[in-house]
Amino acid sequence: MLALRLAVSVLGRIPQSLPASSVLRSALPSASSLLCAQGRHIEQPGIRHGSTSFFGHLTQEALWKSATSVSNAGRKRGRARGRKQIKNLNRGQQLGVGDVNMVWPGLNAPVLRGRDVVRQQELPPDPGRKEKLYKIRDNIEKFRMLRLNPLERGWTGTKMPGRSIGPPDRMGDETFEEFDCKVLEMKQVANMTGTIGRRRRFSVLAVTGNRNGLMGLSLSKAIDSKVAMRRAKDRSIKKLRYIERFENRTVYHDFQHRVNETMVFVERRPAGHGLQAHRAIRTICEVIGIKDIYCKVEGSTKAVQKIVKAFIEGLEKQEVHHDLAERKRLHVVEMGPETAFFPKVLASPKTAPVRTAAEVDPTEVTNFNDMYTSGSTRLVAPKKPPFYHKLPSWQRKLKELERERGWHSQRLYHWMLQDLKRTAPNTPEGFYHRVMAPDIGHLPHSYVKPNPPSPWGRGPKAK
Repeated sequence: MLALRLAVSVLGRIPQSLPASSVLRSALPSASSLLCAQGRHIEQPGIRHGSTSFFGHLTQEALWKSATSVSNAGRKRGRARGRKQIKNLNRGQQLGVGDVNMVWPGLNAPVLRGRDVVRQQELPPDPGRKEKLYKIRDNIEKFRMLRLNPLERGWTGTKMPGRSIGPPDRMGDETFEEFDCKVLEMKQVANMTGTIGRRRRFSVLAVTGNRNGLMGLSLSKAIDSKVAMRRAKDRSIKKLRYIERFENRTVYHDFQHRVNETMVFVERRPAGHGLQAHRAIRTICEVIGIKDIYCKVEGSTKAVQKIVKAFIEGLEKQEVHHDLAERKRLHVVEMGPETAFFPKVLASPKTAPVRTAAEVDPTEVTNFNDMYTSGSTRLVAPKKPPFYHKLPSWQRKLKELERERGWHSQRLYHWMLQDLKRTAPNTPEGFYHRVMAPDIGHLPHSYVKPNPPSPWGRGPKAK
């Protein structure tokens, strides 16, 4: 009786939050068990008395935390990088399926199969169940990189800048399937507050366009990166603007624009040149529809927001050819090697007559390339000479080629003279004599009269 009273007193002091299968409770006799006069425990048939451990006391999160946690001091030293990842042990398991292969109607099997009632029964064991379960758990640790199309990858690896995040979400009945949104910058920013301390958020800069002149730019912030990207995508469609393009492929003229210490030089290029620019500017040109351009950034190339602002402000300040012709009251003429320098009129004034040569000030800037550069040009570094230019063999080669210099231009000039003689009449009134004859002896590689015979017999023989 003394042992029974002691057991009851100890049981009353045990907190009720502990499970009934604890070590202490299993060691004490239950209320339905019998004690002999000496206090020894008498086993009763039908009652299981198994040993327990602390694994039954702790939750799964607490056990994983004890095995994978790193102290704050260790995190500062980078020890959290190589720690083991938490596995989801429930992956691959099904409710009602265990080591004993049983059929439980309503749990892992239907209650009725046709008109017959499914009975509870035991099936043969599955020998490959544990091997499959272990294989699934082993694959959790392996890092699996997201497979992307090479054309859909970003600027570097699998990071978001440069990648497309799809068209903006629909607004009512309006859809934007023809638009595409791309991320220009995604970084983590923080500001110090007096209540919650340092507040960290993700900042996303995105651009949207339909590849036909329409584009929108937006900057948004959020605690979650996905939420920040979605906000930037939806806000950019509300800030659309139209960008003028020459022949729907390039800019109208060369320009330069400065934002703080970042200078952007933009030059127009012929068809087929492509996009030769900073990666952020190249992404903007893709969504706008600009196909041929050259852009040089002077200053910091990592300040993406300043580069984007300078480029877009320069695009908006473009002057189309018709406005230039109206402002200058002159013809806008294009000449280039593509057309053999044949003049091509691009625009003419319509509201006022064209000024004459006497009305144009000699100091007025009329060169199209120098009109929008404010007198400054971009720095063009000279090409580095090849290594063999310092070798003696290259100097000998130059001496050998010196006798042939100008040979190609000389042949072209003589071929032109032969064509003119063949097509024009050889008369004093002919085209050849009126145009080319006065310049004989003055043009390069032209016909020169033979020298008189030398008295010593070394010159050409006299006829």
